[in-house]
Amino acid sequence: MNQQLNISASALIYDNTVYRDNRVLFSNPGIAAGDFLQAAYHQLNLNYPKFYKMDNLSKLGWLASEVLLKDSFDREHYQPERVGLALANKNSSLDDDIRYLESAAEIASPSLFVYTLPNIVIGEICIRNKFKGEHAFFIQESFDAEFMEQHVRSLFERNILDVCICGWVDFLFHDYKAALFLVERADAVGQVPFSAGAMNDTFNLAALISE
Repeated sequence: MNQQLNISASALIYDNTVYRDNRVLFSNPGIAAGDFLQAAYHQLNLNYPKFYKMDNLSKLGWLASEVLLKDSFDREHYQPERVGLALANKNSSLDDDIRYLESAAEIASPSLFVYTLPNIVIGEICIRNKFKGEHAFFIQESFDAEFMEQHVRSLFERNILDVCICGWVDFLFHDYKAALFLVERADAVGQVPFSAGAMNDTFNLAALISE
């Protein structure tokens, strides 16, 4: 039996724009992807020195998680072991794999090698927030919202999690996109019911706006 779940908040970072709950927080068109992530970090008044050491995939996912959780997540309400993550992307850690391979032509870079697994972005988010629950990272050709809904629902139905951050985080060269969703059991009026359709609406928001 499906439990009633809500999307308490959403975050989208795409095309040099940061959205929260489908509203623009920050936009800076015309600059490189890496420069935009750093500009967003400063614009959002974040203070986490480790950010500068992260690879681009982790910076993207970490920024999206900060936007997602700000003013919408009560950490005191949940045990760390009951907060989980389920993320997906198309390109795995290829952005870092290529750069590491290039560095290996001279002296292989240990700082790049650390990030040659896509689930490191989950680790960065968990370290920041002290989350210790079930987590998984899936590689898919495109964002499969139906699969993500089924996976997250199963975690709640099996009583593994009380809250889950799920979505998409992908970065390759200058092509990037993050769409994250905070999923909790329904306990507030006015929240968006958790569904594949609702996730797709946010994931495709930038394309809809440009039409």
